[in-house]
Amino acid sequence: MNEVNHSMVYEFVFLGISSSWAMQLFLLVFSFVFYVAIVLGNFLIMFTVIFDPHLHSPMYLLLSNLSLIDLCFSSVSVPKMIYDLFYEHKAISFLGCLMQIFFIHMFGGTEMVLLISMAFDRYVAICKPLHYLTIMNPTMCILLIVGSWVIGLIHTLTQLAFVVNLPFCGPNEIDSFYCDLPRLIRLACADTYKLQFIVTANSGLISMVTLFLLFISYVYILVTVQKHSSNSLSKALSTLSAHITVVVLFFGPCMFVYLWPFPTMPVDKFLLILDFVITPVLNPFIYTFRNKEMKVAMRRLISQLGSSSKIL
Repeated sequence: MNEVNHSMVYEFVFLGISSSWAMQLFLLVFSFVFYVAIVLGNFLIMFTVIFDPHLHSPMYLLLSNLSLIDLCFSSVSVPKMIYDLFYEHKAISFLGCLMQIFFIHMFGGTEMVLLISMAFDRYVAICKPLHYLTIMNPTMCILLIVGSWVIGLIHTLTQLAFVVNLPFCGPNEIDSFYCDLPRLIRLACADTYKLQFIVTANSGLISMVTLFLLFISYVYILVTVQKHSSNSLSKALSTLSAHITVVVLFFGPCMFVYLWPFPTMPVDKFLLILDFVITPVLNPFIYTFRNKEMKVAMRRLISQLGSSSKIL
């Protein structure tokens, strides 16, 4: 029973989000439009930061990594979901399911740590402006980025290690649109009560702790801004409230899936669309497109591309 070869299940069948054809058509159009926006928006941010030397600073390097993670995170599940909306039989291979779990948890864990790194960057910039260049030097910036990816990799390997050797010999229907770890564990032909508890502790509690740390950092930044300049408080509150909205949209579904005591509730499937479709679209607008320096850099990049095309 400890060997993967003993598994009798070679594919899993997704039950999807809804059985209604009208809802499926809506989700098809909705997901396709938003995924195109995710790809174009996040690629634009990455190219702008890479090719504009004025943006080679810690804040924009962290933002470009956030765009990369959002693009990858969404691409793990959304194209498959769009493809499955065309067909009644929605299946994924056993290996494909494990790969989906691996990448979802890797990119998700990496984004959690990166959001903390970005909050730390804003804390240093606002609360210790005179020491910003000393603290957020290139080495620190690289360490924060690499550390985010390493922690994300460790997180997903930990999750996958508990699942890869589980015996699957019976039910193979997953009531979701992607390989959801809690639902997958319940299909195993073994007692998985302790494993479900470990998975909850690993993902659910990590999400709660990360969200708590982000809220603490935002509150501290607002208190510091108020002490130094009450006129700047409204501007900082407007900016951070937008950040908090995105953070809640990202962490809320994660905590619902792993900590909600009623796992058969269908609402979690709709909530997870926020993570895979809505949040990767909002991040570019909230963190980047509202930034004046980024807007100027994008216009400069577009004008350079236009000049190059005329020459060719």
